[in-house]
This record gives sequence, structure tokens and C-alpha cells, in this order.
Amino acid sequence: MDTVICEAPGKLVHTQRPRPVRAEGEVLVRVRRVGICGTDMHIYKGTQPFLTYPRVMGHELSGEVAEAPAGSDLSPGDVVYIMPYMSCGHCAACRKGKGNCCMNIRVLGVHMDGGLCEYISVPEGFVFKATGIGLDEAAMLEFLAIGHHAVRRAQVQTSQKEQSGHKALVVGVGPIGIATALFAKLRGAEVTVIDSRQPRIDFCLRELKADHGVLVGDDTRDQLSQLTGGDFYDVVFDATGAPKAMEAGFGYVGHGGTYVLISVVAADITFNDPEFHKRETTLMGSRNATPEDFKGVLAAMIAGHVPTAALNTHRAKLSELPDILPQWIEPSAGVIKALVEC
Repeated sequence: MDTVICEAPGKLVHTQRPRPVRAEGEVLVRVRRVGICGTDMHIYKGTQPFLTYPRVMGHELSGEVAEAPAGSDLSPGDVVYIMPYMSCGHCAACRKGKGNCCMNIRVLGVHMDGGLCEYISVPEGFVFKATGIGLDEAAMLEFLAIGHHAVRRAQVQTSQKEQSGHKALVVGVGPIGIATALFAKLRGAEVTVIDSRQPRIDFCLRELKADHGVLVGDDTRDQLSQLTGGDFYDVVFDATGAPKAMEAGFGYVGHGGTYVLISVVAADITFNDPEFHKRETTLMGSRNATPEDFKGVLAAMIAGHVPTAALNTHRAKLSELPDILPQWIEPSAGVIKALVEC
């Protein structure tokens, strides 16, 4: 079968591999779409901390069932999405229903080979029907679910006491930040976005109906203070993956507010303890997503609340990826979500 392998940082190869044989309890999926995300670009650049080479990338997957176990609810031809977080099911996190942060997690395309190929065989429990949406939309569920999970963890909502939405700030509006801003807005928040690229801010204002956009600069904190009357934000989400930006974000959290770190970086993050305590800040990490988040995104798509056509800015065939991925990495390409057709 056709496969694209990242043999080493900066080296993608289009080659042939044997088609996988379905094991007991697994579903063989004919991969049709693969979303390319920041993780894949970090793998290509050699800056992903949890990976060894060579690796078949790709964890944002949709396809069609080729083979399913006897008695399964899945049938050949069903359009499906794959939840790529292969959790163990028995560790402390899994017992709490938090397979997204399983102690033994193996993520497709990171810890194990992913979906940049024609077929993949995975345990049945991670394959779900994509009823009501198409292949393109199904391949976008995963990155959107990460934003949905962060917003749900932070309990963003309309304040009954103040009769207004939480003031939410999203720092860094690449795909994950966009997903976060989208679901914060759908939950009734007043949403401000920050980024170093004006086109990304413009996208959020136009397509997501974000309330305010701030271009990063020397006066960023002053602008945020003015927008909130000096109160700053009930919830701040960081989706930058940049240590300095993550540290600066502590200063954007209002008194009694919550700071959610969606980004993960191979660095120590520090903050000023007196300021942290003065605000009684709640600090949260948000990792991956759960089946509930995928279902929430699916429902939002079916309801027409997700601008999937606008999100999908680029696409290519599997065989074209080794040549085109280096172009997509460049900021000038303006990629929000690129889809690979298998």
C-alpha cells in the first residue's frame, strides 16, 4: 500500500508497505483523509519530544470500514473517524474515565505509526461512525475536539449572576487556538484572540465571530487591560507552544480566573507566586480529548456551527506530500487545516 514515512527530520519518503492484517478485536480502515497538524510539522522539523524515527505520521483520520469483527456495530463501507489516543483502559487515569491522559498512552502517528497510508488496523473501541458528516469533516474532528476539551475543562459558560458570558482570551490562534475560540464562543463567552499574524486574527473575527483581536506587540497587556476595563479575563487559554508566551499569559488572568495550558513544550514554565495567589488563579493542563468531546464536535458540525469549508485551506494527494509539506510549514502559506487525500 502507498505510505509516506518520515525517515528522519526533514526527510519524507513516499514508498510501499505491506497492507496490515486485521487482528482479533480490530477494525481495518481504508484511510481516505488525513489532517496535517502542528504535531506533524514538529515531527518533520525534529522538534517533537515524544517520538523516534522512522515514523508514519498522521493522527487526524477519517476513512471507510474495510473489515470489522463479527458482531460489530461497524460494517464495511461505513464512514468513520478514529480517536487516535490508544489508551490502556486499566491505569489510574483510565479508571477515572480520563483515557486522554492515560499513563501508558500511545498516540497514532507519534508513539506508533499513524495514518499517512492507505490502510490502518486499530482496536474497535477507537473507531466511531461519522454519521451525518463527510470524510473531510470527519478528518477535522480531532483537532477541533482538543479545543472543545479545553473549553469544557475550563467550564466556560454564560454567567447567570452577571447575565453575560465569561471573558475568554485565546493566545495563539493556529488550528488548536481557532478550535478553542470557536467552542468558547459557542458556549456564550466574549472571546478575544491574540496572535502575531494578522490574517489569523482576521479569520477568527470573520469566521468565528470573535469579539476582539489583538496583534502581539509591546503594548499587548495594555490593550487587554483596556478591553476589559482593567479586570482582565475569566479564562485564558494558551495555544502558542512558546514558553515566553505561556509565562506572559499568567498576567492576563483576572482575579478568580482560570489559566488553561493546551500547549506542551519541552521547557520549565515559571510564574510569580504572589501574583498567582493574589488572584487565586486556577491553573489547568488540557491534554488531547475524550469521546465526549468528539461527539460534541460532531453535533456542532451537524448543526452547522463549524465553518469546515473555511477551515480547510489546503489539500494534496498522499503521493504529493513529501514535496508539498515543506511549503505548508512556511507561515506565508497561510495554512489553517490541510487535508491529505489517500
